[in-house]
Amino acid sequence: MKKIVLPGLISGVVLFILSYGGLYLGIRFFPGLFMDYNNPLFNSESNRDGFFYMHAFVISFALSWFWDRFKGLFHGHFIFRGLEFGFVYAIVALLPVMWITFSAMDITLFMVLSWFIYGFVQAVVAGLLFSKLNP
Repeated sequence: MKKIVLPGLISGVVLFILSYGGLYLGIRFFPGLFMDYNNPLFNSESNRDGFFYMHAFVISFALSWFWDRFKGLFHGHFIFRGLEFGFVYAIVALLPVMWITFSAMDITLFMVLSWFIYGFVQAVVAGLLFSKLNP
């Protein structure tokens, strides 16, 4: 259990910092790309905002469990292991979710592609951390 919880917690903190730092920089330097988020679809009641902020930890613990379960399938240098982990997650989980999201919701292709890339980067960063913390 320690092999899942500690790497998951560390990864959660790192992903939280990277996610919100990236969001801040993205809005600051590319404000036009974020105008599509001024949509009632993305406004939630304030009592649910905590779920949004916990995302980095939820994905980190899920990916930490996945890593611990399947790390034997990833070979090579830790960088290659992290990249392969990100690719596997992107193809197995992100692609189907983004496909159904784009087909069911009134959102732009750019949004879906940016979410896909964002999820891939998260998984690669988590994979790099896991390959060092839980080889």
